[in-house]
Amino acid sequence: MASLDPVLDKDGVRLTVDEAIATVTLTNPAKRNAQSPALWRALAEAGRLLPGTVRVVVLRAEGKSFSAGLDRQAFTPEGFEGEPSFIELARGSDAELDATIAGYQEGFTWWRRSDIVSIAAVQGHAIGAGFQLALACDLRVVADDVQFAMRETSLGLVPDLTGTHPLVGLVGYARALEICATGRFVPAEEAVSTGLANLAVPVGQLDDAVRDLGAALLAAPRDALVETKALLQGAVDRTYEDQRVAERSAQGRRLRDLAGVGD
Repeated sequence: MASLDPVLDKDGVRLTVDEAIATVTLTNPAKRNAQSPALWRALAEAGRLLPGTVRVVVLRAEGKSFSAGLDRQAFTPEGFEGEPSFIELARGSDAELDATIAGYQEGFTWWRRSDIVSIAAVQGHAIGAGFQLALACDLRVVADDVQFAMRETSLGLVPDLTGTHPLVGLVGYARALEICATGRFVPAEEAVSTGLANLAVPVGQLDDAVRDLGAALLAAPRDALVETKALLQGAVDRTYEDQRVAERSAQGRRLRDLAGVGD
């Protein structure tokens, strides 16, 4: 099959689109796909460039590691060229610091949009920012060599790239606290047993497993999947009775749509 021309290919991020499936690939295996503000901006741009025809987004990475986390250059006094260093950020105003971090987070926020389902295909190390990027997706399929770790707390920082909310939702408060506070590795078997990952497969079968899952998602009617995803996302914050109301409302829309009855 001929390779697809990328919609975006910059700063360690490549976006390709094949009809209803988009693939976002981390493309710097020589540095174990270490992350930087430029990469985060490219991830955000990939989200903005998604065509409306896309229903499934696959996040993958070249090389043996999904992502080793934040590039160590960030911890040097000079930081990244053209970017404020951590020291400069700390010396800025509260508003400036908040706005900068909010900008970094934008590369992590669009993966849970209701009109798409995102799948992270994770192999090898997924550390810190890499772990949080995998957590940004709806679903995670992992290779049996995966090693998740949240190292921010060990460095005197906190996970701030949107990873804490999904982590607690997936594994619960106590286990999330233990994972973050100790910075230990979470292997594939534990990831599946705790709900952190949906499926673990041998490394050589990772792409096939993600492809099969994507095909299964596309088999469902788009609007029904969009409504179902929205229902499940909202269930956490609704009471049981409010969720019953939301289910009825969503089903009413589906029945009218299937019957061809307008508003």
